[in-house]
Amino acid sequence: MAVNDLTTPLGVAEDKPSRRRLRLPVRAILGGAVLAVMALFAGWVALVDDPLGGEPRVTVAIDMTPPAAAPKPAEAPGAAPPAETNARTATAADLEQQSGVVVVRGGGAAAPPSVIVRAPDPAAAVKLAPPDPALTERGKAGPLPKIGADGRRPADVYARPAAASGAKIALPRLAVLVGGMGISQNGTAEAIAKLPGGVSFAFAPYGSDLDRLVQQARGAGHEVMLQAPMEPFDYPDNDPGPQTLLAAAPADQNLERLHWQMSRFGGYVGITNYMGGKFTASAEALGPILKDVAGRGLIYADDGSSPRSIADQVGASLGLAVPKADMVIDVVPTPQAVDAALAKLEQLARDKGTAFGVATGLPLTVAKLSDWARTLEKRGVQLVPVSELARKQP
Repeated sequence: MAVNDLTTPLGVAEDKPSRRRLRLPVRAILGGAVLAVMALFAGWVALVDDPLGGEPRVTVAIDMTPPAAAPKPAEAPGAAPPAETNARTATAADLEQQSGVVVVRGGGAAAPPSVIVRAPDPAAAVKLAPPDPALTERGKAGPLPKIGADGRRPADVYARPAAASGAKIALPRLAVLVGGMGISQNGTAEAIAKLPGGVSFAFAPYGSDLDRLVQQARGAGHEVMLQAPMEPFDYPDNDPGPQTLLAAAPADQNLERLHWQMSRFGGYVGITNYMGGKFTASAEALGPILKDVAGRGLIYADDGSSPRSIADQVGASLGLAVPKADMVIDVVPTPQAVDAALAKLEQLARDKGTAFGVATGLPLTVAKLSDWARTLEKRGVQLVPVSELARKQP
């Protein structure tokens, strides 16, 4: 019987053929494509073996064959053989000294954070004598300065020539001593690079690589002193550091400490105090120290920070000239105060004929000193090293 509306039971739907829809596995296909790409990349890396990731590179062959020795020139009978230089053992410091180029590595020899290269200025080049073994003796803690067998003194040999800048001797003379050098390598590098050679430096006996820093400072024309820590009135609350000279200590103990300080580096013209209000007020404590300083051919400079210091009086009794600073330039470390102190120091030199100022190696002070000192002689005042004041002192 044909199926129609009359023969179909009520409530029963007619069976009609259904359409089939094709459903593709999209996620599976995409995942497979990604895996295929990764597999191709891994195979390419394994086969190509290029760790530089396609960066351009050049392969250079190094010839390890030693160069042929140059023929030696004929020597005259009885002549001394020429000195040979081994280029392989020459250090960077040797090359810099020969060329006159000053390279200041702020962070030390290894991986410095900053490097300052200053080309030589032929018009202002001043060469200071290198440390002389004839002016050195072996001490318990290391090498110590001494007067040479021929009478030469370290204060004279290692001094910067006073008239190196070509200024007239008749001009008023002014010396500036910047202390605290050697503790911060970056700060010392900035001072060496920015300040003119006529500014003297005082190095503390602390810090690393002192010999290298002192050599760089002297290579740039700066006269160098040793800044000796001495006992202040509020010691030990205010402690200058290890090996401090103490007012109540026996003389032999203080001399042993002084010799440790002296052995930290060489090439200095003399000693200056770091703090020391209590120590420099005691003739009993200071006398043996200044006697040793004079006996080694050095000078002593008083930084003027303590009004109770009797260093000039004790020095006079020993025949030792002691220049004493007239003022501390950056006792108030602000731009206005430093500018005012420099102007006052300059006027003092005009009034007295000489003036002596001390400062610390703060970045602000170094920047102010650099601008002021480079034009000082144009204003009629001669910048001289500290040793020049000691030589001219009666």
